[in-house]
Amino acid sequence: MGNPTEAAPRALPEQEWRGREARHHARVDALVSAHLERRAAGIKHPVEDFLFTYYSHKPAQLRRWHPGAGVVLEGLSPEGLRWYRSAEGPSDADSPDAAELDVPAFLEKKGPTVAFVLRLLRAVQGRQAHLGCFGLHEWAMVYRLGQDQVRHASVPLRLGAEGTDEVVESHRITCSHYDAYRFFTEEARPLNRLRPTREGQAELDQPGCLHANMDLYKWAYKLSPLVPSELVADCFVFAKDIRELDMRASPYDLEAHGYTPVRIETAEGKAEYLEAQKAFAERGRGLRARLLDVLAAVEPLLPAERP
Repeated sequence: MGNPTEAAPRALPEQEWRGREARHHARVDALVSAHLERRAAGIKHPVEDFLFTYYSHKPAQLRRWHPGAGVVLEGLSPEGLRWYRSAEGPSDADSPDAAELDVPAFLEKKGPTVAFVLRLLRAVQGRQAHLGCFGLHEWAMVYRLGQDQVRHASVPLRLGAEGTDEVVESHRITCSHYDAYRFFTEEARPLNRLRPTREGQAELDQPGCLHANMDLYKWAYKLSPLVPSELVADCFVFAKDIRELDMRASPYDLEAHGYTPVRIETAEGKAEYLEAQKAFAERGRGLRARLLDVLAAVEPLLPAERP
């Protein structure tokens, strides 16, 4: 996407954008159908529910389609559509309606968030990936807790409480992500080599971190409809894949749910985790670059920071 201050908006005929919208709907429906069925039946899932509880984007919101900035949707009235405004439609069309994202209005409201995310993603993209944490954040979240106290109390600990504590105590924990570290038990926090804070997130987040990579989904949906919905969905799939590894490498025994464990307490498990972490770091760089392209394109239009 070019700089919207220089490039004319690209017009999409109604037939074309309706097709893109339909394909997005079908894709998201396939991704969320199992979750919606479980939710209707009152069934919880220890792995996939996270994508709809920790992250606040609802399935219906994920399903909505937006083309992003710099696109005129022919044949669409902006009436009742938040963040959209009228645009000039083709003179020979049956419907004179046309709509586009009102980027200045969006940035007037969301400018500080856009600026923060742009700064954070640039910082992370410019760093080398630090690997080898082996998902110990999940173990630190249950350290010295009884089975009835852990977050997924209905799922047994694979090594039991004592064995789980031994794994934590026999490893060096180097968690750099604040939103993982803040869920450590009080006893586990002093064992972490770092002290992540919300204020220091841009200084510590790095491209090898599973949670920093999952959060690409959070930043994408928080900036919708500026971010094209296909990219939001790509980030959702990425987060879903990472969440599976995160929980397979956790202390929970999830074989009854169809997940084989990554036994990070063994050399073989560590090697398996490391290879997956490398692959996610590479995928994350590509998605992060796409998000950065979207945000950098509107950067010249960001309102000046208020003193």
